Amino acid sequence: MKKRVIIFLSIGLICVNAPEVLAQKKPDVIAISATALDRNKTRINNKDPEVMNAYKQLIKDADKKALPFGPVSVMEKTGLPPSGDKHDYMSLAPYHWPDPSKPDGLPYIRKDGQTNPEVKEYPDKDNMPKLCEYVYMLGLAYYFSEENQYAEHAAKLVRVWFLDTATRMNPNLNFGQAIKGINEGRGAGLIDTRHWVKLIDGISLIKDSKYWKKEDQKGIKKWFADFLHWMQTSKIGTDELKAKNNHGAWYDAQRLSIALFIDSTDLAKKIVLNAANRLDYQVDEKGFFPAEMERTISLHYTCFVMDAFFLISNMAEKVKVDFWNMTTPSGKSLKKCFEVLKPYLIKEKEWKGEQIKEFDFEEGYDILMNAANQLKCNNCIQAVKNLADEKAPRLRVNLLY
Repeated sequence: MKKRVIIFLSIGLICVNAPEVLAQKKPDVIAISATALDRNKTRINNKDPEVMNAYKQLIKDADKKALPFGPVSVMEKTGLPPSGDKHDYMSLAPYHWPDPSKPDGLPYIRKDGQTNPEVKEYPDKDNMPKLCEYVYMLGLAYYFSEENQYAEHAAKLVRVWFLDTATRMNPNLNFGQAIKGINEGRGAGLIDTRHWVKLIDGISLIKDSKYWKKEDQKGIKKWFADFLHWMQTSKIGTDELKAKNNHGAWYDAQRLSIALFIDSTDLAKKIVLNAANRLDYQVDEKGFFPAEMERTISLHYTCFVMDAFFLISNMAEKVKVDFWNMTTPSGKSLKKCFEVLKPYLIKEKEWKGEQIKEFDFEEGYDILMNAANQLKCNNCIQAVKNLADEKAPRLRVNLLY
């Protein structure tokens, strides 16, 4: 018996010192694949030519775009929100314009797909997506390169927007996408904060750096917990919960990322089930999204809603739900939706719906790459390469899948 114990301990000691135990730690991300990031970091360390161009492009973008950016805050707007507090986020509905038949232009009228330049007067809506994109970019650059400058700047950007007393945003969206002459803010404003799915992964990628302290992590989790409470209890938030188009899907995508970020697993499971119910009634028998087909840029909005559902599917894996292969009670599934959309994304068919602006086929890259990984699409990766042409080796998707 003693011999067996000694042998066991010896093996244990050998295992502790074995090289595989010293392998790099997988990142604690939520919406993107930790396994893919881990694998591609190893490939970068080994100078694998299939990922080096994409890695170099990421570092170039981080150096030239993200590092010089900001910090920015909600305090930069010149106008006051109706609350009188600049710490409150504010934006205007992009597709609403002054009514030319009224002397004061009020109330504003809708021109779908046509953006009113007046929205630029409220820089919160412009600054916040850039902040999220650059924190995400810096997080990836830090993870792959281990260069501290990227984590340092990402941490600064997050602290200024969310945590510093003088500049922090209040955890609400009471004045998002206001329509002059009609309301001060509305549920549709929550589409502005869909970028927080990326931001949360960016924060997760820098959280072990020396520039992101435990109190920072505690503070940002508290901020998002407060925002999630507002989302799920305010009239504006619950209005968006009821949205039956892409807004509803994005509402679930971002609150799912927040729930996972603040370790609310039970809530996350409920959100995934709610999203499955959305898929059931948002999709028609053919696999299209009727609410998006009604839009003047219908291919864009079809991709837009698919992006939300694909993100939900990736995050659902965290709570052991296979959303990718789920079939709803009425026979709807993401796989069917993708199979219907795919020919238009890879230019096999010409889109028949209304599309008053030229479609940017890059919008479909993540959909195609996800389908390659999750829905067994055999030619999707090659389709992305064909669409991107000479840009293909530099695409960031090469690092994420």
